[in-house]
Amino acid sequence: MNPSGMIFASLRLPMKHLALTVVLLGTAIAPAQTGGAGAIFRRFDLNGDGKVTSDELSDRQPFVRFDRNRDGAITLEEFTGNASAPAGQAVNSIDAIVKQIDLDADGRITREESGGASWFNRVDQNADNVIDAGELDRVRQILTRVGEGRGGGGKGSLPSASPAITPEEVAKVTSGPEILKPSEWGIGRMIPDAAFSRLDGRSHRLSDFKGQKGVVLAMTSATCPVSKRYLPVLAGLQGELRDLGFSLVLVNPFASETSGEIEAQMAAQGIAVPYIHDKDKALTGALQARTTTEVFLLDPKRTLLYRGALDDQFGVNYSLDAPRHRYLLDAVRAFLANEVPEITATAAPGCELDLGNAPKVAATPVTYHRDVARILQQNCVTCHRQGGIAPFALDDFEEVSDRASVIKRVVVEGTMPPWFAAVEPDREKNPWGNDCSLSTRDKADLLAWLESGDHPMGDPAEAPVPRIFPGEWSIGTPDLIIPLSKEYEIKATGFMPYAFDVVNTKIPEDKWVTAYEILPSERDVVHHVIVQVHEPGTDARDREEGVGGFWAAYVPGNGSNHCPEGFARKMPAGARVSFQIHYTPSGTAKKERLRMGLVFAKEPPQYEVRTAAVAHPKISIPAGAPHHMETKKQMVPMDMPVTSFLAHMHVRGKAFKYEVAYPDGRSEVLLDIPRYDFNWQLRYDYKVPKLIPRGSSITITAVYDNSPGNKANPDPSKVVKWGSQTVDEMMIGYIEYFLPATKNLAAR
Repeated sequence: MNPSGMIFASLRLPMKHLALTVVLLGTAIAPAQTGGAGAIFRRFDLNGDGKVTSDELSDRQPFVRFDRNRDGAITLEEFTGNASAPAGQAVNSIDAIVKQIDLDADGRITREESGGASWFNRVDQNADNVIDAGELDRVRQILTRVGEGRGGGGKGSLPSASPAITPEEVAKVTSGPEILKPSEWGIGRMIPDAAFSRLDGRSHRLSDFKGQKGVVLAMTSATCPVSKRYLPVLAGLQGELRDLGFSLVLVNPFASETSGEIEAQMAAQGIAVPYIHDKDKALTGALQARTTTEVFLLDPKRTLLYRGALDDQFGVNYSLDAPRHRYLLDAVRAFLANEVPEITATAAPGCELDLGNAPKVAATPVTYHRDVARILQQNCVTCHRQGGIAPFALDDFEEVSDRASVIKRVVVEGTMPPWFAAVEPDREKNPWGNDCSLSTRDKADLLAWLESGDHPMGDPAEAPVPRIFPGEWSIGTPDLIIPLSKEYEIKATGFMPYAFDVVNTKIPEDKWVTAYEILPSERDVVHHVIVQVHEPGTDARDREEGVGGFWAAYVPGNGSNHCPEGFARKMPAGARVSFQIHYTPSGTAKKERLRMGLVFAKEPPQYEVRTAAVAHPKISIPAGAPHHMETKKQMVPMDMPVTSFLAHMHVRGKAFKYEVAYPDGRSEVLLDIPRYDFNWQLRYDYKVPKLIPRGSSITITAVYDNSPGNKANPDPSKVVKWGSQTVDEMMIGYIEYFLPATKNLAAR
């Protein structure tokens, strides 16, 4: 079995399925060989007290069966006493368990009844998605031979517990400046052309730097302790930025600090760049600067590309020997490479600034060139451009003006840009690092322009620098490209079943993957893709219909993923990769053969990224029900530092929620999606990983609309159950997390 796919095994399989897995794989454990059974037992003994209680195993039937002395708790001896039963008892156990799983009592087990269990394909020898009486009889014969020949022994195939991660490690990983939502802090907007005077008396405006590739404005102070720590960094930065074609300007907003103090500091550090003593805060106010160490990166058209911390070396209460992240320089290099920086806004340490007496920037009517083009560039044109996945472009005035009514509708509805997570009213800070919803200001300005009668264009000189998009791979040149094994014929109209394709990677050694991208050859016919990685010797059909997590995924507008520095996913040597693809006809018959590109780590990472799943394969949605609710509760078998969520349902999906109950009795909503949209199955990435302790329980709740009022409903008269096709339904809560990485894998 693949350990990376089994970390959440105790969350997705009830005990009766675990017991059947042990029996079907021939892993009945003798009394003297309790290691495998002990590993199973420990995954349920969440508090480590040597007993499994009904709180830890909520499925009543297996609990009663294993609690042999009826004292309300299962000991390891009771469990291994059952697991070490002779072959004859194991055969009887199969019959008893089959009765529990065979929901319609027809003597057969379907894939849906098995809950997508990993053992299903091993027993379903003819691959017809049904385990019939003959196949079960062969299992009985095998078990009889095992019992006679090996005494019921054998090595358990379930993995041992995963390496633990401590709260201190998570805190170390997540320390540093807070990541901010870019649009809420003006990223992508035009900074007013403020006037200012240098310390030497010369007057300037921001527009004077338009001949450079860009300008960096760095707030500073002669007295703030954190600013003083950063002065040597700024001194070293002046030459580095100059070589890259950027100007560096220092801005001091304190009238109380003297020219003598400032000049002495400059001379001591060897700083020879323009220094603005912004006593009236005209420039500081135009920037809306917040602290004395905040830096701002502007392009030649004064578009704000980055604001926040220079790096993560110094703070009010911390000091590192060297920075781990150089946010400003990363943003500069991304801009020079025609890329969007991975991080565009952070909090900045230092002394807070009071802008109460700063001059107010005069409000002016919204225009296309200065405002609307930038809002669309920041939020829309990644998809809405020539060659993008959207049906039309929004990167020039005529295209936008023609579609003003459509844009207004989707902005008011909140369907564009696609972002569906609700933020709790009492939550002070938005927890999501990839929140792409419009900011309050952007939404108000965009609607004001769309609702205006004349759609004013403004001054063409204020238009933003056009964005340049990569010709092919957004992750850079991949180290390995994995195409589908063949082209798929996509018909012009109608319904297409999911495609399932398996490819042998033939990589000679284990690899760490820091970035992946799934690139369709025909974007308009690929709705979503789920990728799983299979170790050599495993059956690629054991894909568990999504309940075992995934290795990579593609949804419209989100087909790539970069791991943070020090994190990676494992690609085993000789692995096979399976692609489950949802093709949607687009009106024209096409041939499609997508590819997945991988970037390998240069050094082994500290942490391995994995994706697990909480799934509910026993859903049953009544015909015509407009608001049917299903819930699934699972215990957390380990301390899990969670980095993101992704909810999966089909076209009847209406809402989805993740909740956690902690061992101390507290509870919390982790993610609420009040309006689920099958067309936009988004990742919701935490800014800071959230450590969910062992012994907690995660509950997923899904709401379905199976009524005629659901326009996407293929058949409201049907009772809908679990199935892989769009006409069926699913209920899966994917959870991405990380663990300490093993150190025996090769880098690039």
